[in-house]
Amino acid sequence: MNNNQISNPKTEVPKGTNINDKDYMNSLLSCLKEMVKNYSVVLTEVSNETLYNEYKTMFDEYSNLQRETYELMFRKGWYAIEKAEQQKLDTKYQTLNQEFTDLNA
Repeated sequence: MNNNQISNPKTEVPKGTNINDKDYMNSLLSCLKEMVKNYSVVLTEVSNETLYNEYKTMFDEYSNLQRETYELMFRKGWYAIEKAEQQKLDTKYQTLNQEFTDLNA
């Protein structure tokens, strides 16, 4: 494993052409990500307050389900994240801090 990666021990799934749990979860996560993106667009465009509230409820539910799916995949070792180097974090912080300062000048 790469020292810059954060992951859990991988839960093994059957090899071959049959769809396994990891495949289903990958597909579900992709669909949920797309749905959350689409609902965020709808929320910026809907003009009716009642519809907005309905869409917001659905957005929250799909967003939570997307997060739960990601967390389950991470726990099973099917999703890894990469650690950011401290220097990159410091540089980004300085850039954003300068932009913030410029906005308030």
